[in-house]
Amino acid sequence: MMDPAPRSTAAPRIGVQPIAIAAVALALVLIGIGSMALWRTYTGNSPESDRAVATRQLQARAAQASEQLVEKTKGLEATQQESIDQLQMVQDQLQTVRRLIAAQQGDTKKLSEQVAGLTEAIEGLRQSFASAQATEPAAEPTRKRSRAARSARKRGKSNG
Repeated sequence: MMDPAPRSTAAPRIGVQPIAIAAVALALVLIGIGSMALWRTYTGNSPESDRAVATRQLQARAAQASEQLVEKTKGLEATQQESIDQLQMVQDQLQTVRRLIAAQQGDTKKLSEQVAGLTEAIEGLRQSFASAQATEPAAEPTRKRSRAARSARKRGKSNG
């Protein structure tokens, strides 16, 4: 078996070494932080400024997109208002056309009634004329004779 004595002698050495290791680690960390600070100072690159620039660019893009949306919205509003105005004009014209059609229909009805009245009057005159012709068939030839006689008399006077 092994002897327990070597374990006890190694323990005091480990106790002294952790302080030295911690001091070396601290020094390395401080050197790393210092070198990063020097590198950022001389190169001018810092993640914070890059982030700030990126943030400003995003804000500028967002503002630009917002302005474009506002412009498009205003354009849509104007187009919508024009469409509403045109629709109102068309509705007004439609109302006018409806009124004109109603007036024309009224005039057409009146004219149809007048034509029907005239047709009835003409039909009545035809019937009365037909009945007058049927009752006076002998009167016409005498009229024709008298006309013929008159024309003969005129001829005779002209010749003589």
